[in-house]
Amino acid sequence: MAKKTENVQEVIREIEAGNWHPIYFLMGEEPYYIDEISNRLLKVVLTESQQDFDQRILYGKDISVAQLINEARRYPMLGPYQLILVREAQMIRNFEEDFLLYVQQPMPSTILIINYKYKSLDKRRKLYSALEKSALLFESKKIYDNQIPAWITRYLSEQEIQVEAKAAQMLADFLGTDLGRIVGELDKLKLLLKTKPHKITAAMVELNIGVSKEYNNFELIDAIKLKDQFKAQQIAQYFARNPKNNAMVVTLITLFDYFSKLLIYHYLPDKSSSNVASQLGIPPFLVKNYQLGAQHYNAQKAMRNISLIRHYDARLKGFEQAALADSELMRELLCLLMA
Repeated sequence: MAKKTENVQEVIREIEAGNWHPIYFLMGEEPYYIDEISNRLLKVVLTESQQDFDQRILYGKDISVAQLINEARRYPMLGPYQLILVREAQMIRNFEEDFLLYVQQPMPSTILIINYKYKSLDKRRKLYSALEKSALLFESKKIYDNQIPAWITRYLSEQEIQVEAKAAQMLADFLGTDLGRIVGELDKLKLLLKTKPHKITAAMVELNIGVSKEYNNFELIDAIKLKDQFKAQQIAQYFARNPKNNAMVVTLITLFDYFSKLLIYHYLPDKSSSNVASQLGIPPFLVKNYQLGAQHYNAQKAMRNISLIRHYDARLKGFEQAALADSELMRELLCLLMA
């Protein structure tokens, strides 16, 4: 049965239930989910004894499409299925043209996992249409910087672990958008949770990950929403002394996200906490950031600040001659935002 989806949890539930597809075509810019689905199939489909005979892991740079198809057409030796995982399939020459033949008539006793990372198939090509009919077609879309704190909160919530909003933002600022790295660090923090209720705090992140709980983008937004120029400049100075862990581009993304949401907040007819959280796509406990910010920045100032952030982003990227260092640009921007 063919299927197209972006819901990784739905795919994993089907795998655990034994509802397997002859082809898993896993593509997209975010490698974490592609690895997650692949690893789950490797763990579930074959027993340990079957794996020695009926499981193969191939690499795109080492094989041709003809070799791949020959492997996929073989019969299993011990059980009802053989499992083939192809890593880096995007590196196989003429893949989209030559793989079509197999997709049109896949081997029922083969479960073929294709890892097509960092890119997606052209939806206009025949291969894409054929996969829609005979495979599970999964697209793993990139998660952006401003979505990472919510992703961390959701990931931990699924394991019945709470996380302070400040801690989630600190982790996002420090670790970026690499979900594999984020999960690795979260797994380390989980080992420290001895008593219930399990909760990851900003203090734990500072002590074990090495991120300051006083000088980070979460605290910067707190200072800006209250127009606390002194605190904001203190944080900017800390960022300047620690540029490796506090990239200006990440701070600009955080600022842009805040003022964009603040502008939306101003035009919401229903400003109840539940509606604001729903419309802005934020946890309810963050609504106060926009309630307080709206007292200091009306809609016109929010729009002005969005333009300022875009302008300074262009200066940072070299579109305009800048005589100032990145750290000085940030301090200058903060002054203008809170003017």
